[in-house]
Amino acid sequence: MMLEVSDITMRFGGLVAISDASLSVPKGGLVGLIGPNGAGKTTLFTIIAGFQMPTAGRVRFDGADITSQPAHVRAQHGIARTFQIVQPFAGLNVRENIAVGSYLRHPRRADAHAKAEAVAAQVGLAAELDKPAASLTVAGRKRLELARALATEPKLLLLDEVLAGLNPSEIRDIIPVIEGIRASGVTILMIEHVMQAVMSLCEQVYVLAQGRMIAHGPPREVCADAQVIEAYLGKGAAGRINGGEAAHA
Repeated sequence: MMLEVSDITMRFGGLVAISDASLSVPKGGLVGLIGPNGAGKTTLFTIIAGFQMPTAGRVRFDGADITSQPAHVRAQHGIARTFQIVQPFAGLNVRENIAVGSYLRHPRRADAHAKAEAVAAQVGLAAELDKPAASLTVAGRKRLELARALATEPKLLLLDEVLAGLNPSEIRDIIPVIEGIRASGVTILMIEHVMQAVMSLCEQVYVLAQGRMIAHGPPREVCADAQVIEAYLGKGAAGRINGGEAAHA
């Protein structure tokens, strides 16, 4: 396994944000993490990436226990993440923004910029390299966020709602980019609310609700699970949906 998260609990004072959550991502896989807002998904990403230490539980990456390692060490080992709220360096152009990531492996400026240009081509930003990052559209900023993480040359890429805020055509355009990243050998764990993308991209999906993993399996099976429907749509929803299907049968 590329990533094994075991029995993670995260407390903030008296609040239990995550309780005994476990998941695994196979090497080369593309796995989804879904759940209602406030379920603890981004907190779990923050723990996997090393920005916070869990109250309890273990994180293993590529066979090694990394639970106590800080974020910069995990980045060197090959873990990169995107952020839900995209904040490019507004005073830099697109090339320079991506190079911030590529400097991790390429300390020489020329090498870092060459890597940045290759990554820009991979995510569809080749024509925007000399533009100020602040001038990009929402879709462009999402691609830039993806590019900055990809420029660190990760083994594992954590995507936190990279499709949020995009319209249907923009989503259709970026799905092949994500597929291409996976095809290049990068393992992906993605938080996503756009179920069209989850269905088409992910082989396995985990569902987090109120800090607990309530289901996992192939996307279609998970989305038909009564407990998952309740978590997303509220108490009694599964019964109403199933009743409606019976009535139309």
